[in-house]
Amino acid sequence: MSDPGSRTYLDAISAGLVDAMDDDDRVLILGEDVEAPFGGAFKVTRDASHRFGPERVRNMPMTELGFIGAANGMALMGLRPVIELQFADFISTGFDSIVQFAATAHYRWGGAVPWVIRAPADGNLRSGPFHSQNPEAWFVHTPGLKVVAPSTLHDAYGLLRAAIDDDNPVIFFESKPLYRSLKGTLPPTGTRVPLGRAEVVRPGRHVTIVTYGAMRHEAAVAAEALADEGLDAEIIDLRTLKPLDVETIATSVARTSRALVVHAANRLGGVGAEIAATIADECFSDLDAPVRRLGGLDVPVPFSPPLEDAYRPAAADIVAAARDLCAW
Repeated sequence: MSDPGSRTYLDAISAGLVDAMDDDDRVLILGEDVEAPFGGAFKVTRDASHRFGPERVRNMPMTELGFIGAANGMALMGLRPVIELQFADFISTGFDSIVQFAATAHYRWGGAVPWVIRAPADGNLRSGPFHSQNPEAWFVHTPGLKVVAPSTLHDAYGLLRAAIDDDNPVIFFESKPLYRSLKGTLPPTGTRVPLGRAEVVRPGRHVTIVTYGAMRHEAAVAAEALADEGLDAEIIDLRTLKPLDVETIATSVARTSRALVVHAANRLGGVGAEIAATIADECFSDLDAPVRRLGGLDVPVPFSPPLEDAYRPAAADIVAAARDLCAW
């Protein structure tokens, strides 16, 4: 018997899909090559396909605009589609179906569009600019969508279950670098993690680090290094980017008086800009230093390993920024 503690982030998402389909026969999967034996670009849907077959795990042609549009119709007719994109980068080809139709349906006529788009995002896999992007800011900007970014096995399973239950369209950004590298134990079957609720991962006194996705783990490494210097960093994992848990962020900043926002997506116009502005609006009187942001460079994600390493924040960058804030 395999060690239950050796399950992966990918396993958690796969289990969430299978359990949701077991519980509700309205749930089905759409995507390119999602049927067995292939089971999707990262094999996430292989177990679901073996269990439920091609009626509920359905291969789609290579047209994201078309099959996201088909999912809109299915959702309006009472089904709950889960759409797999091979890479989050390809979401741009389905943009119209998402932002013009699904996001506005409830406002326009009270229509519920309960689909989930699973979007494998992030880089650090040396895959270049077409397979490494973090496009979450496009959708945080769009009214009518919910945006989720889990960073642990527990949250990958629990947020997926909650997203499938939700009557709103939800974009579920999965961190590809974590798929097989992050290991642990799966949560109990049926676990839900409520959308819109951040987690205080590590309490601290001197600086608040607000982050999500794979950067949670870089922040954890940084916090240990800072502790060796006598600096106590609090880490908040947002988990859901929209709706944003402003209360948890504000409570933390009121205690630490300093805030550093970290994400892998490029810094310019990123989610961190909105969070930094919100902190400035809500917590100005509590701040003892400017709000700082760390993000990717404003360039396409490089193929070259050393260049990609320079593109993306790492623990050492977080340590340096937090140290500067604490010295302000």
